[in-house]
Amino acid sequence: MRKMIFAAAIAAATVSAPAIGQVGNSQGLVNVTVQDVTLLNNFLNDTQIAALNNLSVPVTVQAPISVAANVCDLSVAALAEQRKNGDATCTAKSGSKALADIVNRQKLKQKK
Repeated sequence: MRKMIFAAAIAAATVSAPAIGQVGNSQGLVNVTVQDVTLLNNFLNDTQIAALNNLSVPVTVQAPISVAANVCDLSVAALAEQRKNGDATCTAKSGSKALADIVNRQKLKQKK
């Protein structure tokens, strides 16, 4: 009986909880421009940084609004307002692991 209750609780939690990607992307994507790839030095390895330097800079990726707000030093509300009026864009002022992962997937085509 305990196993059935536990299994039902896990199933309910799994069904009701949104996927992580859905949470971060709940308000859409923002075009984030990385003009200085050294912002990602602490998050990518030397080979990845060298590959990015071989791409035409600036590098632009689409990131969830929460990631964009963090690295562009803007509020989510400001970016959401931009989205209402069309495409939201910003320039990265700092790096993050999340941004590095996005750049890695979208520009270097590397999976984790």
